[in-house]
Amino acid sequence: MKIGILGGGLMGNALAQHLLSQQCELSIYNRSIEKIADLNTHGARVCSAASEAVEQSEIVVLLLSDADAIATVLASVAPGAFMDKLFIQMGTIAPQQSQHIEHQLNSAGAEYLECPVLGSLPEARSGKLILMAAGMEDNYQRALPLLKMIGETPRYIGRTGQAAAVKLALNQLIAGLTATFSLSLALIEENGIDVDQFMQILRESALYAPTFDKKLDRMRNRNFSDPNFPTKHLAKDTRLFLEVGEQLRLDTSALEGINRLLDKTIAMGLDNTDYSALYAAISPDRK
Repeated sequence: MKIGILGGGLMGNALAQHLLSQQCELSIYNRSIEKIADLNTHGARVCSAASEAVEQSEIVVLLLSDADAIATVLASVAPGAFMDKLFIQMGTIAPQQSQHIEHQLNSAGAEYLECPVLGSLPEARSGKLILMAAGMEDNYQRALPLLKMIGETPRYIGRTGQAAAVKLALNQLIAGLTATFSLSLALIEENGIDVDQFMQILRESALYAPTFDKKLDRMRNRNFSDPNFPTKHLAKDTRLFLEVGEQLRLDTSALEGINRLLDKTIAMGLDNTDYSALYAAISPDRK
């Protein structure tokens, strides 16, 4: 299977490593080529141009930061390279943006499937990402062998835009759970209450979410380095949800407050750290 990846950031790099371990013939392009140079030693074709990666592939995975980045990279691809290729968009973008990309690719002779993923670097490296696909069912069936390498149980959601909406809904929960847990934890610590006792109570309740334990040590130790999902990306997704929510006339007041906290976190210089750095904005270090 000849696979191309456009976008070699954290997720693109991790997914590339996994696909290489599955004996895929892989071509990869990233605008900053130094970020993917080491993949050459693992058997990947590291491309200096997006056109080269597309031309060498049957299926092309888009793992770029946002819709603007996708537009920029696709604009650099030679028109003839698109013909009969299947593009799978795996980033977090708005439903209307996904529909627009589908129209552009179809006009160029390519097929399109949106398939955003839930999970982080360990899941990408082990082939255990949660996949949500939408678009033409024929394209989903064509992509299924690859999707099963990336996640054990891909899900077909429906028409283009619906999987993008599901992904936005899930990332809004990431922001909400992280912010509210940070606030509760800050209250516990500021009152000198035993955190372990608080967590025992929380785990026994219907309020508990596993992400609380995943981020607890980072927050308590204020260790936000080596992120699987950086703060700046959660901030981007939060702003995107707010834009979509406004179009749908949803009351996004709660999320607007979290968006301000994310802006504060980024202003503290924590944009490239793990998104649990929201705790630093909510509870400044008093040492």
